Amino acid sequence: MVLVANILLALAKLVELASGLLTIYKYILLASVVISWVNADPYNPLVNFIYRVTDPILRRIRRYMPDTGMLDISPLVAFAAIYVLQIVVFDTAYEYLISASMTLKMRG
Repeated sequence: MVLVANILLALAKLVELASGLLTIYKYILLASVVISWVNADPYNPLVNFIYRVTDPILRRIRRYMPDTGMLDISPLVAFAAIYVLQIVVFDTAYEYLISASMTLKMRG
């Protein structure tokens, strides 16, 4: 039982790590929005990295959204999707895995 509890605890930590990576991605997405406002040099390595990381997701979102002219709301949709994923999926999975791990450790 203790082995299974430790495996569940490790899975909970992996879920926590994935949630943390999504938080980092949110900051990169925010940097992409700010860069689009200031019209930064696209040949700058940092700007190039930010665009390479965020453009694939934003392009997929833009493909399914109606044309809004000059206003690009795809980053807002991406933020909302990340928040929902973190709150509904990752937080729920983390709490379940931690509680199941603790329950198994108390039994064993």
